[in-house]
Amino acid sequence: MSNGFFDVPHPRNEPVLSYAPGSKERAVLKRALEDARSKVLDIPMYIGGDEVRTGNTRPLTPPHDHKHLLANFHEGDATHVEQAINAAMGAKALWSELSWEYRASIFLRAADLLAGPYRPVINAATMLGQSKNAYQAEIDSACELIDFLRFNVYFMTEIYREQPASSPGVWNRMEYRPLEGFTFALTPFNFTAIAGNLPTCMAMMGNTVVWKPAYTQIYAANVIMQVLKEAGLPDGVINLIYADGPTVGNIIFNHRDFGGLHFTGSTAVFQGMWKTIGQNIHKYKSYPRIVGETGGKDFIMVHKSANAKEVSTAISRGAFEFQGQKCSAASRCYIPSNLWEDVKKYLLEDLKTFKMGGTEDFGNFVNAVIDEKAFNSITGYIEKARQNPLNEIIAGGKSDKSKGYFIEPTVIVSKDPLSITMCEEIFGPVITIYVYHEENFEQTLELVDSTSPYALTGSIFSKDRYAIELATKKLTNSAGNFYINDKPTGAVVGQQPFGGARGSGTNDKAGAKVNLLRWTSLRTIKETFVTPTDYRYPFLDKE
Repeated sequence: MSNGFFDVPHPRNEPVLSYAPGSKERAVLKRALEDARSKVLDIPMYIGGDEVRTGNTRPLTPPHDHKHLLANFHEGDATHVEQAINAAMGAKALWSELSWEYRASIFLRAADLLAGPYRPVINAATMLGQSKNAYQAEIDSACELIDFLRFNVYFMTEIYREQPASSPGVWNRMEYRPLEGFTFALTPFNFTAIAGNLPTCMAMMGNTVVWKPAYTQIYAANVIMQVLKEAGLPDGVINLIYADGPTVGNIIFNHRDFGGLHFTGSTAVFQGMWKTIGQNIHKYKSYPRIVGETGGKDFIMVHKSANAKEVSTAISRGAFEFQGQKCSAASRCYIPSNLWEDVKKYLLEDLKTFKMGGTEDFGNFVNAVIDEKAFNSITGYIEKARQNPLNEIIAGGKSDKSKGYFIEPTVIVSKDPLSITMCEEIFGPVITIYVYHEENFEQTLELVDSTSPYALTGSIFSKDRYAIELATKKLTNSAGNFYINDKPTGAVVGQQPFGGARGSGTNDKAGAKVNLLRWTSLRTIKETFVTPTDYRYPFLDKE
């Protein structure tokens, strides 16, 4: 056996392609979209080495064209959850004992496959399955997922290098073992990169995984599994299943070998799972690791010294990219009275230029929300806002689901800073603005901090460095990712590790080595070279 201290390639963030008219990548992506729309896929579950087809199929359609059939996927039941657990446990010994560099090489190869031949494939799948435009798909399903894979490999080696000091006659070592049992990844619809990162970062550290994606993300999740299999991921390491949440949770959270949960989704679901795990804690072989990134009510706070055009652009992008379906999307904004008229003018000018429609038309900035349930929820919030006499809808407010789930980018101005759309997570293309007196900056900071139970992202716009420092301190616990003179979205792996606290999750920072550390169980080894043979210490000797 050959040995060595191996250096992995130093990661660099994957360059974002422009998809500008006339570019090569634009032409390739358009062909990939045409190809994907021209056929109906039959998508299986992946359990152990098997592609499992149950015959109980459910359709997948583009949110912006819900009468077009992209694929049918095979839904599983309780027996398939059990099979996935058994496959994960069966693969555990060989996978956990595989030298780390061979695990690393699989995920590095997966990153290169995504950067190369699979780039248009996964981008097209995300554009069609989740209604993301070309740029939003590129920064998500291609670049961010590639970054997660490459940076996590590098973070893994940094973790393994961290070793304790040794005193004379002793050699101390630290082993970073995978968790006992199997782990569970539960992933959301809105980011293909998250869907890929949650199961792979656990597997990278030697764990085996049962992975359940949101049904509305299955179309792209299927591509991720194809990439991992082509990259050489052994059977049973990651098992991809499609079954309803209560069925999956009932089996996994009652299983003795449940070792950890990696989750991104709603706060209510996460809290429910945590409660169930707590009630079942006596059943488990070890205390499970629980990592979750949940909801947000993300803010833009503006000081009277800010630039109005910069603020309006931050709102246009931060609130309405991907139809506001980002955990980090700007959903509430506090604007001083001296800037409001200018911000309003620039924002309305931007909104007039927005085009809305399907993702296949690259001229569309706004696309559809994910499904009818989301459509009904978001439009319900808009109607509640409309009924409040303290609110004024100054843009948008209309919707249409006849062909796709389209909701106009909506701007609500409220005289009540505690109105429902200022406080509750909407997860759609809706932002509520509260105009405060320009001299009440510090009081408004306190309002920002106390309004929402969430603490995911937020930003401060100001040209006054004293105001920036004050906001940064006053809002210390209001956002896990805080932005100065920028929109509160767009965290980059390796640059802005992502996550929040309070009602927004455990703040275990995806895109940082601290997240990978959660999927290890440490063992300290002390080796003594000359072992004592007499129990007596010198202090026992006579004078």
